[in-house]
Amino acid sequence: MRVGFIGLGSQGGPMAQRIIAAGHPTTLWARRAATLDPFARSGAATAESPAALGAASDLACVCVVGDDDVREVLTGADGVLAGMDSGGVVAVHSTIHPDTCRELAKVAAAQGVALIDAPVSGGGPAAEAGRLLVMAGGDPDVLARCRPVFDSYADPVVHLGDVGAGQVTKLLNNLLFTANLATSMTTFALGTELGVDPARLGEVIGRGSANSFALGRVVDAGISLDRLAQYAGALLRKDVSLVAGLADAAGAEPGVVLTAADATLALMDQRR
Repeated sequence: MRVGFIGLGSQGGPMAQRIIAAGHPTTLWARRAATLDPFARSGAATAESPAALGAASDLACVCVVGDDDVREVLTGADGVLAGMDSGGVVAVHSTIHPDTCRELAKVAAAQGVALIDAPVSGGGPAAEAGRLLVMAGGDPDVLARCRPVFDSYADPVVHLGDVGAGQVTKLLNNLLFTANLATSMTTFALGTELGVDPARLGEVIGRGSANSFALGRVVDAGISLDRLAQYAGALLRKDVSLVAGLADAAGAEPGVVLTAADATLALMDQRR
């Protein structure tokens, strides 16, 4: 399968490197030429436009930041779909609104291209190790065609239902992660008030039944959200806002998890 990849950032870059190392013929495109420098000796081809990448690919993977970015690289005048042949597949690895994926899937289907929504979790280190989690929504037969590529950087790959299901699941995951940051921080604050050393408390909880990935990030940062807020605060605000909107549209009561997530955003000065 010929693979195209757009979005060579801290997570997408290692994903593309794993695809190339697995032997899949790979084409890359980036807005800034310097982004392609780490791939100069990789054997990957480069495209002059997303359309040219689409023409060279059976599977085009997109790992850019937001809904508008995904729309632009897929459906712009020189977007991937302008060049991709019928029978091709687009995998959206970005975390965006599920309705955006459903809308784009219809646009792609009109020209015989399938779309899988496949947001990922784990970050650059997990991608480098081939241990990303892929949450996939779409036709299971199409996903099966993509599995050899996904397996180069992900374990596990979980199929969750129709297009959009992967995005909903990723947003719920990020909502709970955000909520857990506030519960971790307030636990350390309470512990300090009760005379327990924060470092020792972190060591104990990190080995106990209350451990969590979020707590680990807080401990690693010195019992602080400052570092996480700098590089992920705006993204967490986006994701919490998206899932809150989904709950509101469905008439669903999100409960305490959204309250706790909002508390984290307030601690990060990222109120939604």
